[in-house]
Amino acid sequence: MPTVGVKRDLLFKALGRTYTDEEFDELCFEFGLELDEITSEKELISREQGDSKASGASEVILYKIDVPANRYDLLCLEGLVRGLQVFKNKLEAPRYRRVSPASGEPQRLIITKETAAVRPHAVAAVLRNITFTQERYDSFIELQDKLHQNICRKRSLVAIGTHDLDTISGPFTYTAKAPGDISFKPLNQTKEYTATQLMSLYKADSHLKHFLHIIEDKPVYPVIYDSNGVVLSMPPIINGDHSKITLNTKNVFIECTATDLTKAKIVLDMMVTMFSEYCSQPFTVEEAEVVYPDGNLCKYPELAYRKEKLSSGFINRKVGINESTETIAQLLTKMCLRSKVTGVGDEIEVEIPPTRSDVIHACDIMEDAAMAYGFNNIPRTTPRTYTVANQFQLNKLTELLRLDLAAAGFTEALNFALCSQEDIADKLGKKISETRAAHISNPKTAEFQVARTTLLPGLLKTIAANRKMPLPLKLFEVSDVVLKDETKDVGARNSRRFCAVYYNKSPGFEVIHGLLDRTMQLLEVKSARGDGYHIQAADDSTFFPGRCAEIFVRGKSVGRLGVLHPDVINRFELTMPCSALEMDIEPFLGHTAETTLTHDVPMQEVIKHKFPTQNESSQAPSSRPASTKTVFGDMSAAAGLKALNDFLADKSYMEGFAASQADTAMFDAIPSAPSSTLCHLMRWYTHIKSFQGDRTSLPAAQKQFVLPDMTNDASDDDDIDLFGSDDEAESAEAERIKEQRLAEYAAKKSKKPALVAKSSILLDVKPWDDETDMAKLEECVRSVGMDGLLWGQSKLVPVGYGIKKLQIGCVVEDDKVGTDLLEEAITAFEEYVQSVDVAAFNKI
Repeated sequence: MPTVGVKRDLLFKALGRTYTDEEFDELCFEFGLELDEITSEKELISREQGDSKASGASEVILYKIDVPANRYDLLCLEGLVRGLQVFKNKLEAPRYRRVSPASGEPQRLIITKETAAVRPHAVAAVLRNITFTQERYDSFIELQDKLHQNICRKRSLVAIGTHDLDTISGPFTYTAKAPGDISFKPLNQTKEYTATQLMSLYKADSHLKHFLHIIEDKPVYPVIYDSNGVVLSMPPIINGDHSKITLNTKNVFIECTATDLTKAKIVLDMMVTMFSEYCSQPFTVEEAEVVYPDGNLCKYPELAYRKEKLSSGFINRKVGINESTETIAQLLTKMCLRSKVTGVGDEIEVEIPPTRSDVIHACDIMEDAAMAYGFNNIPRTTPRTYTVANQFQLNKLTELLRLDLAAAGFTEALNFALCSQEDIADKLGKKISETRAAHISNPKTAEFQVARTTLLPGLLKTIAANRKMPLPLKLFEVSDVVLKDETKDVGARNSRRFCAVYYNKSPGFEVIHGLLDRTMQLLEVKSARGDGYHIQAADDSTFFPGRCAEIFVRGKSVGRLGVLHPDVINRFELTMPCSALEMDIEPFLGHTAETTLTHDVPMQEVIKHKFPTQNESSQAPSSRPASTKTVFGDMSAAAGLKALNDFLADKSYMEGFAASQADTAMFDAIPSAPSSTLCHLMRWYTHIKSFQGDRTSLPAAQKQFVLPDMTNDASDDDDIDLFGSDDEAESAEAERIKEQRLAEYAAKKSKKPALVAKSSILLDVKPWDDETDMAKLEECVRSVGMDGLLWGQSKLVPVGYGIKKLQIGCVVEDDKVGTDLLEEAITAFEEYVQSVDVAAFNKI
């Protein structure tokens, strides 16, 4: 929402009374606005640039008011006061009139055919015998800026030019010429420049440089001349100094050049209606003629009033009130919408003025009636329909899958829904025409040209940005892709996909295959052709030849998995082999939509979709052996569990690519569920736990991982002590010595300093532009001091267009310094720093 800043005393003077801050805040709310902030110019400068810069600034109280984005008539003090006065019934909504000049012909603007290549449209009008004061002049200029930023879309759609009519003479010509052929003295300059020179001059101007891109690549630039060849303006960049308006200006010629004629008409109407009250004949605007290249002549401004009819019953139903037709008409009149009862039933005729371009539907009129009635006055009622909210089934399935995929040892990534054409086509070895991609018609950057058709490029780019992290890197994403679909009313559809990648020194195809098996098990799809799932060899340019398989579920292809082609890996700037899996999860909806996929529920590959309860599972006979001794060590000890966790880091099963008796034997050797810190072991343990109901049908083990417990053979002789000692005192002394040594060890260990968790961080600090003093910027960054922060080396890295960013490293203690704290401290230097990004983050 745009924010309008008005001086409090000037506002109260125009309103004819004073308000307390609370009263004015309430008035704004009643009118559909919001008093965002009460401040002053000095306070604003002090907050943004520091106290030293604020010295001498005005301390006049300012009200910052949030205005709806489509209420262009409230973007200045004049429109705001007029709307509030009508709302409070202190003023009738004025009627705006277009009049012919008192003497002579109307001013004429002639458009030539050359403008078609840049900005083909133009409109114009004249404010005759206007009286400016300093406050009115400031408001006039500020309204232009607000309109430029809002409806004009930073001058790309419309550019406003205002000129002192007494310094120029019509008719005026709007044409387009080569940059070298345009020469004039621009606003507030002392000499003439060509258009080419101006473009170079304003590249260093903090205000105008943002508009240069609109025409700088065009072969010709738009320009407006008067009958004497004087340049009025070079839209949308700058006006000429010759015709600039001042406090002494009496007649203002307003021209708007545009690429959108409708927007140009709205902007012109706003400019003249807001300030026509200062003319000798209030609320009248002198017309101007615009002649198009085809000879067609139009008169502007249009100042068109239109009438709409609707029923009071419609408004009562939509708002939830019960008011008479006359009352509804009065409410609408308070909102500058003159209304009257037609007498035909409950019909109301509403007149929409040229200032209310936001009213395009009956619902807009209904909304104004609700505001005039008062949102706080609308009675609360119980809804007539009773509904029970429920999670969207596709999202429910997605969330459940995310939980289990994370438990399988994979880290979730979340990437942009937009990407470049190269990402989904060239880099994957495909043609863009084959991707069914939805293209963005006016992309802001080359990185966001199309809606992604696959999740794979995003994950590969994430890996590329984290190459320095310890291997293996295992990532997944469950999100939407967008595909063209002519059967849909919008020509495209969303499709929920699941994608996972495994990046290591070896391809790790068995890991991805195991993840597929686990996913299908969670989705209750058995491994079988026909009514289950299976994979078969396939050819795909993204994958290595002979290392790609297509996934079929109930006879329908849902995705692919395999080892990525080396060319694909190189194009994403990766150096290690990588395996990937991507599949559509929407075909599984309805089959498992209501099934709770949690680690506590045993998942079984059965035809009937019925899960045994936890009680049933716990009552199953246990064949768990007494031995906890394995080739990895004792499973009742932390060292043994850690060794097994390391072994399972890149494996889905104890041996091979499917569950076997080796897995169940090792499962039985573990006394209790492992800690969540042993992520690989926890993932394997949870997976094998789901096979307990069907363990007897698993293949036999090829190797023996669990060792026999030799101590069990003597269990029957536990009551017979053949070598018992009669010396109880000796046993007591040995126990005392043992306790003493344990106490000494504990005391010694407690004196050791605790390990301090540290991280190495690489920051990218970006300046505002190429004129920023990078030495001063680095000095500011290094001036940030915190307990647990140590700055390291730095260097300047080119970004583009002569701009360099500062790349600086630091080491932080995790418990004392966080990245958010660092970014906040550095971005406080707003004069030098535009943004701070974390380029790399590594645990030490």
